[in-house]
Amino acid sequence: MDKKQIEVVSQNLEVSIWQSAQWLNKPSLYQSFADHSLEVFTDYQTDFWRETHYGFIRDSGHFLGFETTGGFTAQVRVNADFRELYDQAGIMVRLNEQTWLKAGIEYNDGMPMISSVLTHGSSDWAPSCFSGDPSDFWLRVTVSEGVLRLQYSTDGVTWPLLRLAAFPHAERYRVGPMCCTPQRQGLRVRFSEWSLSAPLGRDLHDLS
Repeated sequence: MDKKQIEVVSQNLEVSIWQSAQWLNKPSLYQSFADHSLEVFTDYQTDFWRETHYGFIRDSGHFLGFETTGGFTAQVRVNADFRELYDQAGIMVRLNEQTWLKAGIEYNDGMPMISSVLTHGSSDWAPSCFSGDPSDFWLRVTVSEGVLRLQYSTDGVTWPLLRLAAFPHAERYRVGPMCCTPQRQGLRVRFSEWSLSAPLGRDLHDLS
């Protein structure tokens, strides 16, 4: 695909539900569809990470962030074919370069794993085995009153808890789809069923 074709495809985003969001590290190739889904092809060696173990800082991953006012619940469906080490796609909540969370499927140790990375100056990493179809899953994140609640789903109906963590109280956050390929380029990711609302306020053990 030549530069002119990429520009035409990229312009399709402007008429979609994603138009109110802002790119951090806009990918070279992406497009939106009439069903309000968004397709992204990752650029070469993209990632989000700060210091821990590796010693480096990476802030080159693709993130399409919606600005919120105060607390929120955000939800998205993710489809991707994870194949190479550290291929990843999911959702991100971000205050700044040093304070953020990313979560989703990440390919690690020869298998796709459900994982989250919470960063307060430096990053942690919490991967877990995934029992569903890694090419089709949902994520939900709620931030309210200094607490972040992260859930995932394999069917869009039941939402087990993936992580509960302190997260800074702020007047505004950015939240939205995220994808990276630290070892390569060209991971094709489709995001759909995006929603952003006031915090759900459900009981911690409510799986609906």
